[in-house]
Amino acid sequence: MKRLHVHAGVPNIDEAVRFYSALFGAEPAVVKHDYARWVLDEPALKFAVSKNTAVTGVSHLGLAADGEDELDELYDRAEAASGRKAENETVACCYAKSDKAWLMDPAGVPWEIFRTFGDADQLQACPTEKVA
Repeated sequence: MKRLHVHAGVPNIDEAVRFYSALFGAEPAVVKHDYARWVLDEPALKFAVSKNTAVTGVSHLGLAADGEDELDELYDRAEAASGRKAENETVACCYAKSDKAWLMDPAGVPWEIFRTFGDADQLQACPTEKVA
């Protein structure tokens, strides 16, 4: 299943977890001292918050794939939308190991296209500065 991904910077993780857990009617799948992530089926959403980001509020948007075939489809869509090849890299960020590519929409909003395949030990902020 493909999911919309939203990542927001927040000043307080505990307050964000309380608020979004009540709003979504679900507890986060991952909670760390500086990060939390919900994986929801209704709506199909991966929503993450983290402290110490350059931006308070929405940091970036994305499309998450469950498998390699879905990821390839999303890379093709990203290339069609941006006019350039989606450059895939394997990274560890947001307490996860992922294959991903980055692009910028016409208004300058960073988007990531990704598939997560494991856990990572550190937050390591997503490299939105790589988006050109």
